[in-house]
Amino acid sequence: MLLIGQYDSPFVRRVGIALTLYGMPFRQEGPSVFRNADEIARHNPLRRVPTLVLDDGLALTDSMAILDVLDDMAGRERALFPVAGRPRWEAQRAAALACGMAEKAVSLFYERALHEVTSDLWEQRCIAQILDTLDRLEADWAARPGPFWAGGAIGHADIAMACAWRFTQEAHPGLIPNGRHPHLEALAARCEALPAFRAVSQPFSPPARSGRG
Repeated sequence: MLLIGQYDSPFVRRVGIALTLYGMPFRQEGPSVFRNADEIARHNPLRRVPTLVLDDGLALTDSMAILDVLDDMAGRERALFPVAGRPRWEAQRAAALACGMAEKAVSLFYERALHEVTSDLWEQRCIAQILDTLDRLEADWAARPGPFWAGGAIGHADIAMACAWRFTQEAHPGLIPNGRHPHLEALAARCEALPAFRAVSQPFSPPARSGRG
């Protein structure tokens, strides 16, 4: 399989980590969504990452949809989302909130990087969305009994949260108040210590105004 995208994207990274945890062979290419958009368009007309090209040539996009396919390929016993019922709903909700928060962090970055004059209203809206979502997730994680969302084993909710946390910290230093989210901070540290996270990792590299990204 071919994973298209750079690992400093929290969405590409969560797919790469899942593939690694599943032990599914893949290669990764990291073209720029700006500089190499036409290259990405050969597989994905939206010119977005992550894009995962399966062995039979089927190209999948959107990290949540990709992970649903990977869970299906891995089988019910190994799936990183609970297979059914309220545990599945809650884990998917947590992952969706984490990814939504990361999307707002991306939006905030590009608002600042691509505009000489930024919209203060838009910036403050993004910041409020990021911090309010982190507050909600902190409360949710504080109520969990184990080291990970579903107990003793890592799942997609944990991966999404850890990837979103790292991206937000690197793209917006100082935005998240120190000590405000101790459970999320501890979760991120726990995840980042795992071999799969160390193997699928790339420091955030801000794209230049010329379109590198």
